[in-house]
Amino acid sequence: MDPDHLRLLRELRDRGSVTAVAAALGVSASAVSQQLATLQSSVALPLTVRRGRVLILTAAGEALAAASTRVDEALTAARDAIGALLDAGDRPVRVSSFTSAGLALFGPLVRELGGAPAVHLADEDVAHRDFPGLTADYDLVIAHRLAHDAPWPADRVVATPLIDEPLDIALHAEHPLAERAQIDLDDLVDEDWVSVHQGFPLAGVLDHLAARAGRPFRIAHRINEFSVTAEVVRAGAAIAVMPRTTASSLAVDGLVLRPLGGIELVRHLDVLARPDALAYTSVRRVLRSLQVVAARVQQP
Repeated sequence: MDPDHLRLLRELRDRGSVTAVAAALGVSASAVSQQLATLQSSVALPLTVRRGRVLILTAAGEALAAASTRVDEALTAARDAIGALLDAGDRPVRVSSFTSAGLALFGPLVRELGGAPAVHLADEDVAHRDFPGLTADYDLVIAHRLAHDAPWPADRVVATPLIDEPLDIALHAEHPLAERAQIDLDDLVDEDWVSVHQGFPLAGVLDHLAARAGRPFRIAHRINEFSVTAEVVRAGAAIAVMPRTTASSLAVDGLVLRPLGGIELVRHLDVLARPDALAYTSVRRVLRSLQVVAARVQQP
């Protein structure tokens, strides 16, 4: 099997369509289809199936795509061993993060690296299930999940823990509950809330709290960007759940964060990467720097 053909199968898995693969690789859709057909001719089981107008992977295709990741990892390590990638510290590293983590980590990361290696930074705020797919475009993807979320797919990505941060209740500083050291869930059932959009990790937090309270919460606003949410809270229009560590810079000018008593709310920040990406010296260096920066951010 041609490793390039195997790589195309993985790209199809991560990007969802032949058209998206072709656009990402700068080739025609027909060229992608021809190469996939060549790969199919060497395998006894069908690797793809058409669902409507979209080509998706079969179980055999999924298994082979997962195996192709290990093939690329081995090939990259082999090239590294013979010097093709020897101390390739000058290879630029592509890093994505959802916004609040980028706000807390990107600046310190750039200062920690001091320009070597160069990093290309991007903000990508996606639903939980879509974070692994971002590793098709980025070497390192800063993602977040809650305790009840499905684990990251170990056959596709390597997940490195970065930060475990508590989630607090964000209130206007003059809200009656702001005077308390911690807040009881029963005190929140009649409040208006700012939530994120459905499908994004923190939406599940309010669903969980509402279930614990035994009644639905009033979701007045749906905003993904915490800095925008902070302005709504400062205006006294609603309250929200916000992360204590990565959003600490927003707890100023009339906004306060208070823990919820009796209920542990935590979100986990992880760095996702394809195994073959981690074979590059520069990618591993940036990952280590992210861990250093994250440790500093968590210090009281």
